Amino acid sequence: MTTGDDSPAARSASANPLAVHGKVSYMEIPALDVDRSAAFYADVFGWTTTGGHADEQRRSFEDASGQIIGAWVTGRAISSTPGILPYVYVAAIHGVADAIGRHGGVLARPVYEQGDLWVTEFRDPAGNMLGIWQFR
Repeated sequence: MTTGDDSPAARSASANPLAVHGKVSYMEIPALDVDRSAAFYADVFGWTTTGGHADEQRRSFEDASGQIIGAWVTGRAISSTPGILPYVYVAAIHGVADAIGRHGGVLARPVYEQGDLWVTEFRDPAGNMLGIWQFR
């Protein structure tokens, strides 16, 4: 389906790989301490972070793939009981599960098999629930 929009804004957006109709490309992650959350995601997943200090309420990130950008934000309810539960792909799930604990997160349960995958869920330093997965 196309929108038929040939405006300058639509042409400019089409040059940006994040600006694809229907693509999840931006998210905000609740944080108690944006610097602590930024350090956790950078150390555990290799995300690139920017900002902080000057704006204590918000800090930006780009995931390791470059396909999702966003920010950690304060003043929003922590997602401790997931509705939507995002999962991050990892190349070495057992090592990442250990790193989660070393960097202030907590595994919700041990890594387990699900079909041809290894998966688990964890809480980040703010208490948000997310998951990690890897092909077996």
